[in-house]
Amino acid sequence: MLERSSTAERVADALRAQIVDGAMAPGTRLSEEAIGSALGVSRNTLREAFRLLSHERLLVHEFNRGVFVAKPTAEDVADLFHVRRALELSALRGATGTDAEAIARVGAAVDEGTAALNDGDWWGVGTANMHFHQAIAGLAHSPRTDEIVHRLLAELRLVFHIMAAPREFHVPYLEQNREIYRLLSDGAAHEAADRLADYFDVAERQLVNAFAELEQPA
Repeated sequence: MLERSSTAERVADALRAQIVDGAMAPGTRLSEEAIGSALGVSRNTLREAFRLLSHERLLVHEFNRGVFVAKPTAEDVADLFHVRRALELSALRGATGTDAEAIARVGAAVDEGTAALNDGDWWGVGTANMHFHQAIAGLAHSPRTDEIVHRLLAELRLVFHIMAAPREFHVPYLEQNREIYRLLSDGAAHEAADRLADYFDVAERQLVNAFAELEQPA
């Protein structure tokens, strides 16, 4: 049982990573046979992994239909940003000049986004943005914060699928990530956090408005 549970957690990690990378769109039906064969795990182990991800609101089980990637709502967006403000802003405000390695990871995520931008890989820019915010959370030096934010970002990536123009949505935030990193590197952690707070307000408003337009009757 312990061995199967550990394997299920590794399978859940692999599927979660695909969601963070944007490889699974909301509403996608997951094939037990195809995924089990690709990962070389039993159906019971795979179902346990599905159960773990369902608790994280990443998957949903529909009776007699199967398992699907979750479809976030505008209410989910508001809740996600509420929690992100509590965790990421706190981590950023607590950063000090001695956090050189953690700050370097923030910069590496900005460089990753820039490389994706130069390649015209807009989903790659979005993935780099996920890594940027994970690095911001890493400034807290808290394994629990890291874990919570990792799960939140997977949910957020599902939210991003609503944006029909990924280039127009993601690229401006890359510039803001660069500015936040610059402030952080200069020792202005509180100013960087203020900038991130404004950034969250704009991003939440954009996403909520996108959901509102989608939900309008045709």
